Amino acid sequence: MSYRLALYGLGIIATAWSQVKYSNEFLKIGVGARAAGLGNAHVAGTADATAGYWNPAALLSAPPYPQLTLMHSEYFASVAKYDYGALAFPVSENRRLAVSFIRLGIDDIPNTLRFYDGVSYDFSRITKFSVADMALYLSYAQALRDTTVSIGGSVKVVHRVLGPFATAWGFGLDIGMLYRQGPWRIGAALYDGTSTFNAWTFNTETFEESFILTGNAIPQNSIEWTRPSARVGAAVHLWRERAFSLMPMADFVIFSDGQRNTLISANPISADVSLGTELRYRDWIALRMGMTNFQRIREWSGRRYLSFYPTAGLGLRIWHFSIDYALANFTGFSQGMYSHLLSIRVDFHPSLTKRIFSKGG
Repeated sequence: MSYRLALYGLGIIATAWSQVKYSNEFLKIGVGARAAGLGNAHVAGTADATAGYWNPAALLSAPPYPQLTLMHSEYFASVAKYDYGALAFPVSENRRLAVSFIRLGIDDIPNTLRFYDGVSYDFSRITKFSVADMALYLSYAQALRDTTVSIGGSVKVVHRVLGPFATAWGFGLDIGMLYRQGPWRIGAALYDGTSTFNAWTFNTETFEESFILTGNAIPQNSIEWTRPSARVGAAVHLWRERAFSLMPMADFVIFSDGQRNTLISANPISADVSLGTELRYRDWIALRMGMTNFQRIREWSGRRYLSFYPTAGLGLRIWHFSIDYALANFTGFSQGMYSHLLSIRVDFHPSLTKRIFSKGG
C-alpha cells in the first residue's frame, strides 16, 4: 500500500506543478511490440494500423483491408498498465482511415485522506481510485498524384484523470509524410504541431482540508502546453525477393521543449537517435533488435560515458494473425527496468471474413 500512496502523492504534486517539458509524456512511450523491438525506429518502417500513431501518412502501407492491432504492457513491477488498440481500414484505393486509443493507468490506489478525522482511525473511510492518461487518435492518409508520396494527419483528444481529485482535457494535431521508392522508405512526422494543450480542473473540495492540515499548497486550475517534436527516418528493405530479408532503419528524434539528456543536448532543441534492424523469413517469422534512449552519464567519480538501452523482439505470423513480442525499456529510469510488450494483429482479409461469415450463416 505504501508504494501506491507514494505514487499517488507524486502524481498530485507533478500534475499541480507540471512543466511544459513533461506534459503528455505518456504519448512519447510508443505503441506496438514490433516498434518496441526495433528501438522505436518506426517513422518510416511502420506498415500497419500503428501508423496512426507513428506516421499517419504510412497508413497507405497497411493492407487494403481492415486491420486490428492490440497491445498490452506493464511497468514498475506491474503497477502501471499500458494498453493500446487501433483499427485501420481503407476508404478508397489511395485513402485510409484509422482510429487508435491509448491508456496508461494505475488502478486500485487507496485513498487514505479521510482515514483519520483528527479523532479516530476508520478503515471504512478508505476508498480506491485510478490515475489514468488516455488519448484517442483519428487518423487519415492520402496518396498524392505521384503515389510514391503520401501525406496524413492525426487529430488527438487527450483525457487525463487523477481519481476524483482532478481531470484534464486536451487536443492536438500530428502530421506526417512518407516517400516510397523501390526498397527505400523515407518518413517524417511532426507531433503536437500546433502545441497540444491540457486544461486541468481540480476538485479541491476532495482534498483541500487534508492539504491545509499537512501544509501542502492547493493546486489551481491551469493549462499545460506540449511543445512540438518530430521524427525523421529511413528504412531500406534488402533481399526482398529472397526467403530471408533484412530491413535496417533509423530515426532522428527532435525535441523543442528545452534541454534533455539526449545524444544531442541543447536549449531549446535536443535530439536523439533510434536504431533498429529486422531479419525476416518470408512473412512468417521475424527477429528484431534495436537501440534507443541515448544518454550521457556522469558517475560520482567524474567519469563520463554514453549509455543507451538495447531492445529485442520476435514476430510470428500464422495465416491472417500476427503475434509480436518485445523486451524494452522506454521509462528512462534504469537499465534494469525492462518490460515485456505483447501485440496481436488481425488482418481482415477477404478470405478470413468470408470464412467467418460462412460459418456464422
